[in-house]
Amino acid sequence: MLKKIPVQISPDLMKTLMEMGHGDEILLADGNFPAHSYDKKVIRADGLGIPELMEAILKFLPLDTFVKTNVFLMDNGLEEKPKIWNEYVKILESSGEKYSYEPLERFKFYERCKNVFAIVATSETALYANVILKKGVVIK
Repeated sequence: MLKKIPVQISPDLMKTLMEMGHGDEILLADGNFPAHSYDKKVIRADGLGIPELMEAILKFLPLDTFVKTNVFLMDNGLEEKPKIWNEYVKILESSGEKYSYEPLERFKFYERCKNVFAIVATSETALYANVILKKGVVIK
């Protein structure tokens, strides 16, 4: 074990975050997402919800500030958006990262997922909770 690594971050997830480069994207997938149907690296995060995982990841992952949008959400197509999005905004706000999110229609979201670096399969039960984070650079 190491100090100060949140328990939500598995060794495989930390390795993946470190392997990602500027502009790479990681999908935090809810429990209903067909993660293993994609030809991508899938990291299991069984028992974890997306908010707690996102909060832990953002302690290490800088968001891309060289693009218009660095967070993508799966849209439910309804006027009332998923309540979990409010949690995401709170987490993004408290992370200190500059962010801009864009809802993507479900099938456009699936299409974007074809190009992610990795998929983290969680046990999140909220519907339309899937979120993509675009990695930026560390600026000192």
